[in-house]
Amino acid sequence: MAQADTLPIQAQVPQGKPKTVKMAGKLAYRNLFHDRLSLIVTLTGIVFSVVLVAVQCGLYIGSERMIAAMLDQSKGDLWVAPLGTKSFDDPSLLIGHEKYSVLSTKGVAGSEELVVGFAAWRKPKGGMTAVLIVGSDHEDGTLKPWNLVAGNLGDLDAPLSVAVDDTYFKDLGVENNGETAEINGMRVKIAAVTHAIRSFTTLPYVFTSLNLARTLLDAGSNQSSYTLVRLEPGADIETVRADLMARLQDREILTQQEFRNRSVDYWLFQTGAGSALIAGAALGMIVGVVIVAQTLYSSTKDHLNEFATLRALGASAGYIHKVILFQAMMSAVVGYGIGMVLSMLVIWASKDTTLFIIMTPGLALLLFALTIGMCAIAAVSAIFKVTRIDPAGVFSR
Repeated sequence: MAQADTLPIQAQVPQGKPKTVKMAGKLAYRNLFHDRLSLIVTLTGIVFSVVLVAVQCGLYIGSERMIAAMLDQSKGDLWVAPLGTKSFDDPSLLIGHEKYSVLSTKGVAGSEELVVGFAAWRKPKGGMTAVLIVGSDHEDGTLKPWNLVAGNLGDLDAPLSVAVDDTYFKDLGVENNGETAEINGMRVKIAAVTHAIRSFTTLPYVFTSLNLARTLLDAGSNQSSYTLVRLEPGADIETVRADLMARLQDREILTQQEFRNRSVDYWLFQTGAGSALIAGAALGMIVGVVIVAQTLYSSTKDHLNEFATLRALGASAGYIHKVILFQAMMSAVVGYGIGMVLSMLVIWASKDTTLFIIMTPGLALLLFALTIGMCAIAAVSAIFKVTRIDPAGVFSR
C-alpha cells in the first residue's frame, strides 16, 4: 500500500460516510492493483470457479432439457404408460388396444400413439450401434421431428424412411441426407435430418412413422409404447384419470408433469449423474473460496503495518473492513466478467457436439450472486486478521 494513500485518511474519516466509503474504495483499488501477482492469482481462482460452476450448472440444465425434450414437444394431458416405466427413454410395449379404451372414455378429445424402442443400427461402412426408434404420427400427431435442416415431414411418408439428427452423423456412420443403413436387419433410407436433438443416454433418436416403427420393433399392429391423451375443454383431469385407471388395468396413467418429473428424477438422481454435476459445481465454489481467501489473507498480512498505521491515524476497524470488502468485491466483479466470457466460449465451442450446455439469464444472475457471496466469505479470514491489530504497535517499531 502506498504511503501517500494513508495520509488523507484521518482527515477524510470524520467528514461523513460518503467520503469515507469513497476513500475506502480508492484504497482498495490501489491496494488490489499494487500487487499484480496476487491479483492474477486471485482472479485465476475466481475465473476457474465461475467457469467450472457455469459449465456444471449449464450441463445440469441441458441434461434436464434433453431428458424431457420428447415430453416437452408433445402436447397432451395424460400419458398411458406400461406399469413401472421409469422414463420416456426406458420404453416397453403396452398390452394393446389402449387407444380405443381411451377414446371411449368421457372427457377425452383425442389420443395419440407413440412406439418407442431400442434397435440395432448397422452403419453403411460396417459396424453397429444402438439407437432409439421413435415412431409417431408425423401428420396429425404432436410429437414429430423438429429443427429439420434437410428434407421435410412429408418425405417420411415414403416407405422405409427415417429421420436422424446431424449431431450423431459420426456415431451412425453417415454423412448426408439420402444415405441408407440397416435397422434390425431392414434397409432404411435417411429422408430427413434434424439438428441439435440430443439424447441424454447418448443413443441417437431415429424418427419414423408408426407403422415402420412397429415393423422394426416387431410390435403388434394395435400395440404402442405410450398413448397420449388430450382432454376436452373443461374436463376434469382427475376424473378422467380415474376412469382410465379403471378401464386400463396394469398400466399407469400419468399427467404430463408427473411423467416429466419421473424421467428427470430417474436419470439425474437415481443414476447419480445429476449428483455428480452438483458435486462438481460445489467443488468449484469451494476451490474458488479457498484461493480467494488465501490471496486476500496473504495480501492483508503483507500490509499489516499499513493497516496498523491507519488505525493509529484514527481510522476505525469498520473502515479497514470496508477496504478489504471492497478488494473482495472488485475481485469478484472482474473475475466474474472474465469467467463469463470464457464460459460463453466453452458453450459456443460445444454447440455442435453431444454436450448440451445452457446459459440462461437466471443462471448468469445466480452465478454473479454466488461469486459475490464467495468473495465475501473469502474476505472473512482477512477481516479477522486485521481485527486483532494493535494500533499502538506501530509506535514500537
